[in-house]
Amino acid sequence: MLISCIAGAAFPAQAGNNPADPSKVVRVALQAADDGFDMVRTYNAYSAWISEAIFERLLTYDYLARPAKLVPGTAEAMPEVSDGGKTYVFHIKKGIYFAPDPAFKGIRRELTAQDYAYTFKRFLDPKNRSPSANVLQGKILGMDELIAAAMKSGHFDYDAPLAGLKTPDRYTLQITLKEPDYNFLYIMAFISLGAQAHEVIDTYGDRTPAHPVGTGPYMLQEYVPRSKIVLVANPEYRGYIWDFKSSGSAWDDQLVHDMKGKKMPQVGRVEINIIEEEQSRWLAFQGKQLDFDFLPQAAAPTVLDGNKLKQSFIDEGIRLDTVTEPGVVYTFLNFKDPLIGGTSLEKIALRRAIAMSYSIKDEITQARLGLAVKAEMAIPEGVIGHDPNYRNSISYDPVLANKLLDHFGYKRGADGYRTLPDGKPLTLDIATEASAISTVFSEIWKRGLDKIGIRANFKVSNFADNLKAATECKLMMWNGSWTADYPEGDNFMQLLYGPNVGQGNNGCYSSPAYDALYVKAKALPPGPERNQLYIDMSRQMEADTAWVLSTSRLRNWMIRPWIKGFKRHPILQADWEYLDVEKH
Repeated sequence: MLISCIAGAAFPAQAGNNPADPSKVVRVALQAADDGFDMVRTYNAYSAWISEAIFERLLTYDYLARPAKLVPGTAEAMPEVSDGGKTYVFHIKKGIYFAPDPAFKGIRRELTAQDYAYTFKRFLDPKNRSPSANVLQGKILGMDELIAAAMKSGHFDYDAPLAGLKTPDRYTLQITLKEPDYNFLYIMAFISLGAQAHEVIDTYGDRTPAHPVGTGPYMLQEYVPRSKIVLVANPEYRGYIWDFKSSGSAWDDQLVHDMKGKKMPQVGRVEINIIEEEQSRWLAFQGKQLDFDFLPQAAAPTVLDGNKLKQSFIDEGIRLDTVTEPGVVYTFLNFKDPLIGGTSLEKIALRRAIAMSYSIKDEITQARLGLAVKAEMAIPEGVIGHDPNYRNSISYDPVLANKLLDHFGYKRGADGYRTLPDGKPLTLDIATEASAISTVFSEIWKRGLDKIGIRANFKVSNFADNLKAATECKLMMWNGSWTADYPEGDNFMQLLYGPNVGQGNNGCYSSPAYDALYVKAKALPPGPERNQLYIDMSRQMEADTAWVLSTSRLRNWMIRPWIKGFKRHPILQADWEYLDVEKH
């Protein structure tokens, strides 16, 4: 189905100040399908990638600053903080307008503080079942009572007065928390909390995921689900001057030279294709159908000489930006699954043996072709709380895994495969996708599991459908990844917090010991004491074997010479508004 949103037909294009040039086009690819663009209802990373360019948050990040630095977004300045860190007052910039849309019935619609209040409430409305509701849940004064009333009546009262969420005037938002939250400013930059207008939700209802309307630099023009997305410049966007400061690196210095003083955005059109297969993406880049992309692992030997581009690619003017993603790759072992879940010693032993059968070395060499590093801790490098000296207590050891299974009564049959201690069949169902790299993952898993006598079925679906099933605790095992939404360890440790099942905790892990540590860490400011609790939580997760933690990926971004201003950000994904395209 092609959904065309040729927005703004009833509005003069000059209504806003967007300086984007329609002839400047950026062509990119996503490696998996989105799940629509209503971020209240999904946390699909590819949905977020697109939504970031459409919706604006109160706060955002400086494009060049490393480590990542919060800066005002739609807020005039960083908030006024009082009451011991419980009350935040944001002043919204005047003259920010939503993209033109029929939902506004021909009227220019200005962004107000009330739009953020509405968005936060909608995020917590029980009927929306937001998978990311935990970022706000239990935080805002009076909100828990409003949610409880909605659950009882079946109706969320968006107009009810709320002590923790006030709009004293059109441009002022006052948020009062129940307790101090040392990550709250990061949450205000969370992509899913970009302002939505109630008129849009009222107009489109269940069709909202295909009709995103925000105040950001771009708006959706065409949408072919799981195939193609086209964004065009939002004519109402106010624009800004590119004036980011170099960190002192040669790369940054060149960016400043190329971009300083330009009216942004310059790019007027972004064409995004969903290309799941690595080889197809690589062929598209080679054919100059993509302007930048990360280097597929399979192509690395033909492109790189060590960690540098081979001369033939340098001669084409291609540049290389290598980053270690602030994220981790892991396989969850569903704690609620009747076969492998639970807290009994025999189930913990089964999960531990499964984890010890997986060769991370093989993943790095065969699936990643060297473009990854072993992840020792659930909090990756570059994120507050990461301990560079931490070493994971679970290692690849099929011999010990076999002894563990023998000890707990998982007997081998005549065919060499084991049964459960009660003699019932033991077969793992491992969810996967159809891509070439997923096939390699499956091969690594099968080799390891064969060594310990456990049979496995590999169930192939697509990323979006697997994600939906995972949020419902329906997958026994699935290889997933998490990249930082904000650069603090809580963003990763919350993935294992029991109350977050269905809201990031896709392995449905539940441990009173872990949860108690997590609650204690939440109450502490950043520092050694909280970091030690992150270490304790990591050890508890390993003891229960909730995840098979594997790698952090290296991304080699290859950029065509006509793209100016490119630098991969650790948090921001939709970098199109910071770029320029030289005519070629």
